[in-house]
Amino acid sequence: MGGPRFEPVRTVRAYERVVEQVEEAIESGALSPGERLPSERELMVQFSVSRSTVREALRVLQARGLVRSRPGDPNGAEVLPFSPAALHKSMTTLARVAELSLAELVQFRMVLDSSAVLLAARLRTDAELAEMAAAVSAMRDAVEAGRDAFGEADVVFHDVVARASGNKLIQICTDVVRSIVLKLISEKLADADDREALMRQSIRHHEEVLAAVRAGDGPLAAQLSRKAMYDYYAGYVPADERSALRALLD
Repeated sequence: MGGPRFEPVRTVRAYERVVEQVEEAIESGALSPGERLPSERELMVQFSVSRSTVREALRVLQARGLVRSRPGDPNGAEVLPFSPAALHKSMTTLARVAELSLAELVQFRMVLDSSAVLLAARLRTDAELAEMAAAVSAMRDAVEAGRDAFGEADVVFHDVVARASGNKLIQICTDVVRSIVLKLISEKLADADDREALMRQSIRHHEEVLAAVRAGDGPLAAQLSRKAMYDYYAGYVPADERSALRALLD
């Protein structure tokens, strides 16, 4: 029989409808940062729902970083300005809930890091370049000090590169993806027999990328960044999924 195919109807709880309407008002600009929502009692009247429904909706909105709600506040919940921390939390949750594979996460990190370093090579300041060089120097010093010190210096390098890109979204996404990837392979890194060799290889890669950034050669810096990520992470990705990473290599 022809005709459209319908999907099962999903039961939507009342508080979800409240959340949707408030989110739409914030996204459209009808509610601006600093403004207040009506009081709980007024929300109950406007939405024709119970107090418990209103409070559940406010809890969800607060968890998403959209409002600040204080129980019993007669002024109502306050609409919050955009927060990178809220986006960071949402992206972290999305990556975990969507059950992304390590290959997908590493591939995304290769895209992000190479884009950041491409921009950084063209937009970085002398001060940011000096910070990158100091981070690489700290990585060298940390080889004898242990993995934690080395990892901290590595994070500093990539944070400076992301900041030098001038794009806040790249900074947030890079931080989220890096932290998730490192958590997934932390035990394997800690147990690696050739840990020192891996650290020294990583230092060489960072030195090459730094040289390209210093020279202002964005395409080369991006290419080197993708290759460095592949060399470092490919061994932790299942062999049948590595083609997703190789697709980014020139």
